[in-house]
Amino acid sequence: MVAEMESVKVNVKPLADRVLVEAAPAEEKTSFGIIIPDTAKEKPQRGTVIAVGAGKKDEPLTVQVGDTVLYGKYAGTEITVEGKEYLIMRESDIFAIL
Repeated sequence: MVAEMESVKVNVKPLADRVLVEAAPAEEKTSFGIIIPDTAKEKPQRGTVIAVGAGKKDEPLTVQVGDTVLYGKYAGTEITVEGKEYLIMRESDIFAIL
């Protein structure tokens, strides 16, 4: 039996140069196997692009839906859509595409 990837459908369309990102889950353990308590977990700085805006007239967007990206620790605004947490941020807040 082959597992199919389920595409994420969100009823949010970012405007201009904004991008909707689903943050990766926070690390549960260190590389040595130590379990990290909830109070000490750091906000993830990696995520998957769920939706992109049309870009500015003279600057097209370089990220695409499905890209895994790195962004700043305090980048974006947290929003909840249909019970899931997302970040909406400007493309300039994204540092790299992995």
